[in-house]
Amino acid sequence: MRILLVKTSSLGDVIHNLPVLSDLRQCFPEAAIDWCVEEAFADIPRLHPAVDQVIPVATRRWRKTLGSLATWREVRNFRARIRARSYDAVLDTQGLLKSALIARQAQGRRYGYAAESAREPVAARFYEETFVIPRNAHAVERNRWLAAAAFDYPVDLALDYGISAPAIDDACRSPGRQVILLTATSRDDKLWDEANWCVLGRALLERGLTPVLPAGNALERQRAERIAAALPGAIVPPPLSLAQVAALIARADLVVGVDTGLAHLAAALRVPVIALYVATDPALTGVYGTGFVRNLGRCGAPPSTAEVLTVAEQALR
Repeated sequence: MRILLVKTSSLGDVIHNLPVLSDLRQCFPEAAIDWCVEEAFADIPRLHPAVDQVIPVATRRWRKTLGSLATWREVRNFRARIRARSYDAVLDTQGLLKSALIARQAQGRRYGYAAESAREPVAARFYEETFVIPRNAHAVERNRWLAAAAFDYPVDLALDYGISAPAIDDACRSPGRQVILLTATSRDDKLWDEANWCVLGRALLERGLTPVLPAGNALERQRAERIAAALPGAIVPPPLSLAQVAALIARADLVVGVDTGLAHLAAALRVPVIALYVATDPALTGVYGTGFVRNLGRCGAPPSTAEVLTVAEQALR
């Protein structure tokens, strides 16, 4: 059997789809499984041993350069690559118009959410078979239930993200215990106050942990450096690839982060993680896993530093 999974973005959504790979591998150990994903997140499915081929797509970048001939050459090359294999099944677990259109480019019978279950109901028109999946379940379970319905296997398999981080040496390694502080996210209204990070970081320093503050773009780096300046010995690493960040997280003793995909990566790697919610609710998309995972706060009610520290002490025990 040859299967194509379509789950392109965002980072958290891609991580939420990893258990589908584990379920498929358990039920169909001889299957060849490919995954179409946004180029920026292609390192995530590559961490899973069940993936045969990762097919990057660049819709985010292409939208910005639709007038470029180079863009249309890339689109043509992508279409040729995704059509190079015939699939027994093409499963779109994203349920968006863009993902359904990508799935339509592949050769194979297409499966996805029914209109009443899809995030964008119009997507259901592009599948040969659709399934009604409860909308009030966590995103990880919705993905798994859809795959179980499409491939007719049990829905009660043990949850397994199936990944391990690559062994990558970098300048962030320290001899002691580390706590990763994920202070950046895609929206400003999701940010936890910088003063809170400083209070939390000092308390964790007193408990023998070195704070490490990864950052991406220039604004994220400025924020991380301001917080690190208040925390003697804190580390702001140089820009890292997604695989390097995974390796950094994997060896941490604790991860504390705002509503960001990297917090979900910590849960997938079974590293103790505390996710902080300020402008969103974690019920359906919070960190989720079999290790120590905690979601604190909700829309309009961010967690206090005292609350976070209490849970952090529980995790460290």
